[in-house]
Amino acid sequence: MSTESVVTASRDETGAPAVPGPASGASSGASSGAEPAADGGPAADGGPAADGGPAADGGPAADGGPAVDVTRLRVALARLSRRLRKHQLAGLTPTQLAALATVERSGPMRLGDLAAAEGIAPSTLTRLVTALEDSGYVRRYADPSDARASTLAITPRGHDMLERLRTETTMVLTQSLTLLTPAQRAALAEALPVLEQLAEPPGS
Repeated sequence: MSTESVVTASRDETGAPAVPGPASGASSGASSGAEPAADGGPAADGGPAADGGPAADGGPAADGGPAVDVTRLRVALARLSRRLRKHQLAGLTPTQLAALATVERSGPMRLGDLAAAEGIAPSTLTRLVTALEDSGYVRRYADPSDARASTLAITPRGHDMLERLRTETTMVLTQSLTLLTPAQRAALAEALPVLEQLAEPPGS
């Protein structure tokens, strides 16, 4: 598992690339399945999903393939994401940490491009960039091609902080994997390509 994919895990509240942990996360998913999904996911009573996908109770999928308990999967991913964030926020919000990782990966970049990449409003971006600047993680520069614009670049302090968080998060996952049986680890290894695909934006 790459360390870059781990930090992206902190990117937002729901879309963290994560893997289902030990059985305790799965059992919590079963108990949390009483809530109806607001996005058209599985129905609370275990009936078919609103979009024609697999039933929440693990019944046959609409395309005849193996059923996936979407509620359990969603809860397991969210729980693991929250667990990782407890170890890696370093005083930053998930949005700030995600933006910093984007600047490291794609920067230097214009503020407007960062707002578009993160899907945030300009007013929110201003507060976010100010917080990162105050922490010494980014630096703002005048854009030589446009006097009205500015670009943002990560500082050595910001890069070092992200590297430390990646290392810590990888250690947390590694320790969790030791609790799994060999068969569970084999199943997880086989599922990694599918989980990576789920983490990508649709159509990418």
